[in-house]
Amino acid sequence: MRTFVMGDIHGAYKAFVQCLERSGFNPQTDQLIQLGDIVDGYPQVYEVMEHLLSIPDKILIKGNHDDWLERYMATGIHPSSWSHGGEATMISYLQHAGKPNQIIRTFSGFKNNMTPTDIPQTHKKLLASQHLYYKDASGRLFVHGGFNRKLRLTDQHPTDFFWDRNLLSTALEIKSALGEDTPPEDFYEQSDISAVFIGHTPTTHLGRRLATDTPVQALNILDLDTGAGHHGRLTVLELTADPGGSELSRYPYWQSDPVGTLYDRSYR
Repeated sequence: MRTFVMGDIHGAYKAFVQCLERSGFNPQTDQLIQLGDIVDGYPQVYEVMEHLLSIPDKILIKGNHDDWLERYMATGIHPSSWSHGGEATMISYLQHAGKPNQIIRTFSGFKNNMTPTDIPQTHKKLLASQHLYYKDASGRLFVHGGFNRKLRLTDQHPTDFFWDRNLLSTALEIKSALGEDTPPEDFYEQSDISAVFIGHTPTTHLGRRLATDTPVQALNILDLDTGAGHHGRLTVLELTADPGGSELSRYPYWQSDPVGTLYDRSYR
């Protein structure tokens, strides 16, 4: 069995399939860890959900966009007014519900004729199965955004796991000052963390000096959100059985084509 970890998908089903094919992922024998933000961005959320459902061995991490959709399903009100990529999620579910894609832009976001009942129960259960974080036997931690490094994982506020960006920004600052990727001994309150895999912060948005569409390492933190929700790429990385350290070079990875080239962005 091989184990793979994948960054933020954001409804980019074509990129999702490319990554699985290029990595040689076998859904019958391999495990997939997905770092959250399945939804919002590109208009094939439904197809991504269906494909994930077909993979028996998977560990799904909750992203902030996934949380938004769950809150909409529970209340009928979207907390971000669909205005952060949610238009594409609506397009996907309206299409499969057999409803016309009548979406009206308003000052506060979007109006549409989609209801929570248009989302299949299987998709709702899939989102409900997501974890706030997952830590494997090697001490590798998988989380969408980050966490408060001065608190133990069990003491975190739940939303910090899918909203935090301070963990990565602090690590980038320390790396710049030290010129190396070995974290200080007291960097984490919880000392058994050997490596951290995150999404949430697109590497394409790290500023002119650091921006890239490939994974970024800062200390022992590996950012796998390589901009699939924008014009970047989707990334899937294989976890070796014996990591022997957290260096990115130890982990082979594969990427999709730039997602902006796979879709017509006229719906935006």
